[in-house]
Amino acid sequence: MGLLHDQVTSELACPWRVGWKDVPVPKPYPREFRDDVVRVARNRDDGVTIEAIATDFGVHPMTLHKWLRQADIDEGAKPGRSTGESGELRDARRRIKLLEQENEVLRRAAAYLSQANLPGKGSTRS
Repeated sequence: MGLLHDQVTSELACPWRVGWKDVPVPKPYPREFRDDVVRVARNRDDGVTIEAIATDFGVHPMTLHKWLRQADIDEGAKPGRSTGESGELRDARRRIKLLEQENEVLRRAAAYLSQANLPGKGSTRS
């Protein structure tokens, strides 16, 4: 690898330096705030850009574009997965994962118990 790669990897490996795990994840904007910004963007006057509205509210223009697209999907104006469906799907996937883990534990326990009840070689049972 090159000198730059070695320097970057050595900096990330140092425990006293900030690593990726220390990078804060931004908190999502509250639902009411997003709804208000979308409403203002939809009811904007001629000549007012999405970028100007985004700047006024302190959000990135691409974020506002995503909110507008998701609002159209939620209202049925565009095809796609609504916010509610996304939440339900996320919850269902979490539940499936938990049930699969529980099933694996039960399967292993059943296999262990069935092996424990088998007569061994040289068993004295009659």
